[in-house]
Amino acid sequence: MPKPEPDTILSVFLFYISKLLNEQGIRTAAHYQTKYNVLARFSGNVRFVDIDVLYLKRFEVWMLEQNYSKTTVGIYTRCLRALFNEAIFQGIIKRESYPFGRRLYQPPSSRNIKKALTLEDVSKIYNYIPENKQERKAKDFWLFSYFANGINPTDIMNLKCKNIEGEYLVFERAKTVNSTRLDPRPITVFISDDMRKIIDFWGNKNKDPENYIFPWMEHNITPLRKVELCELFVYSINHWMFKIGKKVGIEKKVSTYVARHTFSSIMKRSGVSTEFIQESLGHTSMKTTESYLDSFEKSIKKEYSQKLVAFKDDRSLIK
Repeated sequence: MPKPEPDTILSVFLFYISKLLNEQGIRTAAHYQTKYNVLARFSGNVRFVDIDVLYLKRFEVWMLEQNYSKTTVGIYTRCLRALFNEAIFQGIIKRESYPFGRRLYQPPSSRNIKKALTLEDVSKIYNYIPENKQERKAKDFWLFSYFANGINPTDIMNLKCKNIEGEYLVFERAKTVNSTRLDPRPITVFISDDMRKIIDFWGNKNKDPENYIFPWMEHNITPLRKVELCELFVYSINHWMFKIGKKVGIEKKVSTYVARHTFSSIMKRSGVSTEFIQESLGHTSMKTTESYLDSFEKSIKKEYSQKLVAFKDDRSLIK
């Protein structure tokens, strides 16, 4: 592949991706690669001087015609804005060529749509009988995420047998491990009967402490390959959960991200404190909040975990 001209989008994309890879930002680098691929489909490798307000508006219209959401359009055009800032910093283009800002082009923003399901919706998913193995896998791991503090798919993939400590699952979020925090807070989840059944059915038979709990992550692979496996896992769950959601009459789009929102919302509706929810999700916060969260004991986590299956009692359904 010939070396791209320094004043082109591809040149700065490659520089930015290389920078992210050197900083171990594998997932972000992969996302930037995806964004370049979409941009290249639209107009190929263009020079920065050719990207003006009209170009950005045409790109937005084109993306919407390709059935991308306004939220996605906003993500992609903000990425372009970041590249423009990088190009200005490197002296590739002048500030006068910047097409973003008031009275120029502004990336679209989406409405803050509530993503969480109701407890009645969760009940529909829980009681749905899968028609094939793909549906069972999607249903099981959507519910596993919901039961396990809204754990995200990357963390599910990276769980190892050593993370099981008796009745509890204790792990650190991959996002936190890869950050610069010196003392990341581990997340502790009570392993409910439903979670145990999922582990027993789908889990590796080899329970060596360093072995992954589930068989879809591989040992001795590159960081980029790990990202690819996680993306495939997410795609599979979301693809089949979308179908399941339609079958059981759930109007909202059901995805792994929705499982995390649903966990926190159901907990909040059940009267659980915001501080406990923050700790359960592994969110970083102010030091005062961190010290307050230390007071939660494992017995409380076990008690609160039972609220996630409250739909088994019809009288507790939350509309």
